[in-house]
Amino acid sequence: MPRSPLPQRDGLDAAWIRTPSSGGWTLLRDHLVDRIPKLSPTRIDEMFAEGRWCDEQGDPLPADAPFVPNRFVWFHRDLPDEVEVPFAVDVLYRDDRIVVVDKPHFLAAIPRGNHVRQSVVVRMRQELDLPELSPAHRLDRVTAGVLLLTTRREFRAPYQQVFEYRRASKTYRVVAAADPTLRDPVTVRSHIVKDRGVWQAREVPDAEPNASTTIRLLDSDGDRGLYEAVPHTGKTHQIRLHFLRLGLPIINDPLYPTVSGWRLDDFSAPLQLLAHRLEFTDPLTDEPRIFTSHRRLAEAPSP
Repeated sequence: MPRSPLPQRDGLDAAWIRTPSSGGWTLLRDHLVDRIPKLSPTRIDEMFAEGRWCDEQGDPLPADAPFVPNRFVWFHRDLPDEVEVPFAVDVLYRDDRIVVVDKPHFLAAIPRGNHVRQSVVVRMRQELDLPELSPAHRLDRVTAGVLLLTTRREFRAPYQQVFEYRRASKTYRVVAAADPTLRDPVTVRSHIVKDRGVWQAREVPDAEPNASTTIRLLDSDGDRGLYEAVPHTGKTHQIRLHFLRLGLPIINDPLYPTVSGWRLDDFSAPLQLLAHRLEFTDPLTDEPRIFTSHRRLAEAPSP
């Protein structure tokens, strides 16, 4: 990826496009109209007037700039209107290389789609003055708990590889209907796929398992149970699907067993899924790392 000549804005890096090696455009503006159909020609013209389209040195390009093949054009995207997520991101640990946070429910980990400013990355870049802060692994917007981020670009790969090569151990807490038979751990295995553009992941019957989760009941109050879930693989929505396979859909799950409508400004029913603990060996120091969430699931049985 080329280095941006533009500073961050609102905690976000500039975007870029590279013009093709040939084409029938006389002006850069005409190429942008064809290249970025999500922006109207009027908005593209407004962005020229605002000095938003920039060259490789960060200098604004005029509206009559000629089309030049194989050039990088930099710009800051327009940001969507967002509902503020009214929960704080708590810092569990920070050093020169990593920041570990306790993510609240409803806050996206990374800026994407309708969740840009309201994401852990953008918030914490601004709050901690760490413009290169980046997550080392995934955590769904509706899931709370421990999330590891790296402070600078040079540290991203070593820590991301901890998760890519399954060198980290993750333990989750889940609230679902109580099943006393699960006081003894059970390992659920299935083949999970996630189709692009579809909200739900799905299990493929009779296919070779590619997902495995060990589940056990920790506590119950008769109706509700607090469970520990340890995923041994990292498929999308794996824990949610494996609880569903046991006939125990996670409380307040908006996707499983069926997709339910929800409003982005409704924070009343958080998914009862928490990334409770993260353990790994630090790839740069070889020291053991253990981080535990301070959060408690609202629907968990009373202690």
